[in-house]
Amino acid sequence: MSDLDPLLLSRIQFAFTVSFHIMFPSFTIGLAAWLLVLELMWIKTGKRVYTELSRQWTKIFAVSFGMGVVSGVVLSYEFGTNWSEFSRRGGNIIGPLMSYEVLTAFFLEAGFLGIMLFGRERVPRGVHLFATAMVALGTLISAFWILSANSFMQTPAGFRIGDDGVLYVASWWEVIFNPSFPYRFAHMVAACYLTTALCVGGMGAWYILREKFVPHGRVMLGMALCILVWLAPLQLVIGDMHGLNSREHQPAKIAAVEAHWETQRGAPLILFALPDVETESNRYEIAIPKLGSWVLTHDWEGEVRGLKSFPADERPNPIIPFFAFRLMVGIGIIMIALGLGGALLWLMGRLYTTRLYLRAMYWSWPLGFIAVLAGWFVTEVGRQPWTVYGILRTADSVSPVAGGKVLTSLILFVLVYGIIFGAGLYYIAKLVQRGPQEVPPIPEEGEADPSRRPLAAAGAP
Repeated sequence: MSDLDPLLLSRIQFAFTVSFHIMFPSFTIGLAAWLLVLELMWIKTGKRVYTELSRQWTKIFAVSFGMGVVSGVVLSYEFGTNWSEFSRRGGNIIGPLMSYEVLTAFFLEAGFLGIMLFGRERVPRGVHLFATAMVALGTLISAFWILSANSFMQTPAGFRIGDDGVLYVASWWEVIFNPSFPYRFAHMVAACYLTTALCVGGMGAWYILREKFVPHGRVMLGMALCILVWLAPLQLVIGDMHGLNSREHQPAKIAAVEAHWETQRGAPLILFALPDVETESNRYEIAIPKLGSWVLTHDWEGEVRGLKSFPADERPNPIIPFFAFRLMVGIGIIMIALGLGGALLWLMGRLYTTRLYLRAMYWSWPLGFIAVLAGWFVTEVGRQPWTVYGILRTADSVSPVAGGKVLTSLILFVLVYGIIFGAGLYYIAKLVQRGPQEVPPIPEEGEADPSRRPLAAAGAP
């Protein structure tokens, strides 16, 4: 195994573990916010459908959150085992940012998660609502710090390079709020909410189609539609702003995403092609003239840099970013169509009876996860060959570890993740299939609430 490339294997291993991990935060960030809405609606209306849904999806949140935490811890260890040189040279910046995520977000979530999960019948409703709000806030703070650290790697700012090649902080404000951070943070949080909306709406449509838990399914589908109808089009605007920012700070990435080899004005929008790295050209290209310049520069004659304008050893391979970006955008268009189509059916009074639309919503539930993964592949592969863009190469960041050892750990990760997390996902599927469990009616003013009995009397007849 001496001829195995540790760099390639380390990249594959990190891609596998981070791809597996990102699916859970992309779900729990939006789910925590939805649980907060359900709690608010329950307190405001007193309708049991909201608390029954909250109880069901809180269990799903707990399992998803746990798997997200466990899979996230693995990534922090990989910085040392697989990317020790990156840790040495960039640890002064990346380390504190990740520590801030633990000190602010994780401690906040951990402090209130127990109340949210187990305190529903043991604390006043206001306290439980506050705990749910803190958990939801913690997920957003976590996304803030992680996106700040990753955005620094994309558009580094506020640093200086010492004589030893180590990166030192010159301005924490510039490090945290680096040029791409606001766009990437907004884009990712919106993606999380859309991912959750598709999951919730898809499961709601499934309940309605099965004619089981129909009142709950109607609430789930209706709330999901409230997110899709406005956030999906807004995500398109946020993505456009993010693209303009990337064109300014990471032009090689944009050239790879669009598979443009030549610098040109009035560049076409390439809908489909097979980028050929060896010949530096596209095969089977299908394009719309000049539309690429308008999309990338908002000018029909705007100049778009091509990959050939960058040194060959500083270009990302365009194949993965090109197709991943189109997959992400295609799913975004589907989301917009589902939102607008659902709104039209709601206005016609046919939202919950049009089986074709219900089936479309049900089969669309995994699209958010696919779009998130595609977006991260665009981001990370498009940054290559850099770990810290323009500063530190990926080849110079890897640990001095033999390729055979990396391959062994990769195989173990695949097996362990498949068994443990496969069981977790199976349990989530069973919770969804089981559906919301009926709870006792909310007592009238002055009546005893049997769900709030003292623990000592819980087993009394």
